[in-house]
Amino acid sequence: MGNEVATCGHASVVATSTSIGGGSSSSADVQHRRAGEREPASGSAAPSRNLRVGKFQQLLSRPSVDLTALRELLWSGAPEEDLTHRADAWQILLGYLPPVRDRQEQGLAKKRGEYEELKRRHYRFDEEDEGGNGSSSGGAAGTSPGGGLSGSAALSASAAAAAAGTDGDDAVVVLRQIRVDIPRTCGGLPLFGHPRIQRLMERVLYIWSVRHPASGYVQGINDLTTPFIVVLLTAALKTPLEDIDLDNVPDSVLSDVEAGVYWCLTKMLSDIQDHYTSGQPGIQAMVLRLKDIVRRIDEKLYKHLDEQGLDFLQFSFRWMNCLLLREFPLHCVIRLWDTYIAEPTEGFSTFHVYVCAVFLIYWSPQLKQMDFQQLMLFWQKLPTGKWRAREIETLLAEAFVLKSLFHSSPKHLAAPPVGPL
Repeated sequence: MGNEVATCGHASVVATSTSIGGGSSSSADVQHRRAGEREPASGSAAPSRNLRVGKFQQLLSRPSVDLTALRELLWSGAPEEDLTHRADAWQILLGYLPPVRDRQEQGLAKKRGEYEELKRRHYRFDEEDEGGNGSSSGGAAGTSPGGGLSGSAALSASAAAAAAGTDGDDAVVVLRQIRVDIPRTCGGLPLFGHPRIQRLMERVLYIWSVRHPASGYVQGINDLTTPFIVVLLTAALKTPLEDIDLDNVPDSVLSDVEAGVYWCLTKMLSDIQDHYTSGQPGIQAMVLRLKDIVRRIDEKLYKHLDEQGLDFLQFSFRWMNCLLLREFPLHCVIRLWDTYIAEPTEGFSTFHVYVCAVFLIYWSPQLKQMDFQQLMLFWQKLPTGKWRAREIETLLAEAFVLKSLFHSSPKHLAAPPVGPL
């Protein structure tokens, strides 16, 4: 089909895959009913946005936040008009910000103090080691031109590891990989090329890896810090991302943001840690589940991919490993994470698979016309650069339908045992 690739439309992906549930109501009917519960009526966008802002304000200002009500409200997306609402909702639901208002100041102070102690214990690098991070040449802190750690940085890593009771050589390897990956993170946004943000990310990632030796640092975890950094930083400054001048942000603000990023990331990864342990069994199970969903709702696409010799692992591994951060603009991922965080359980695992299934099937008409080489090229550069919240909300509504129809019916969708793909 050459270079002609359709941009995201608004037809229901699920509706085109008929008889998914086998019930008396079509999946399109279910999707429209559910969307009707969550979305405002046509022509009332501005008043409804103001109404949502008011609902968040009212809920978050209560003496004790109702977590069930907060999840329901956040599922449909946090309002963009007040940058603090999303940050507060994320931090409450991820267990960093206490839901009881009178305990929030004390709770944050305690968690920030704990993170400062972790930095003192595990991250022993001086300013000379950090000085090169985010330079115009793209080198990371304490990294030699050849990509290895400079002598002082390697010694600092070994010393930090010894103090933490871990292997010094392993610490050097981890730190080297983190410093290679950070300059590649979210390259389209100047924020992530700034030395102060790169040092923040390095500390968060290194300390997390030391504290979680069962998995340690794995490439892709660096991407997972970016939504937290943007949401917490813009909320702390009450300033849109494009207007932030990082050179003039107080150290105290960045320090508070860094602690929040660490604890939110830690909570999120605790729910999907088997994605990053040896053999990555969690990701393998998700890919197998994705295959089974697609086979059941779009058998022609499934057969075409199989006939072309394309294994699902070849294109969907990154979707699971990086949670679609490399497939969507960052503002779309942030909207996606509103729903993932609001899901009572397994938003970043189970529900994510259904989102991936809808995303894959959206492209079905084009994919069925492609050979193996065209398919691989297509996955490397998906035409999603101009997507906005509206497209993400379509995916989420349809993923909700799939999950409602399949997830509570194991006979419909039995996950096969994990094994070689």
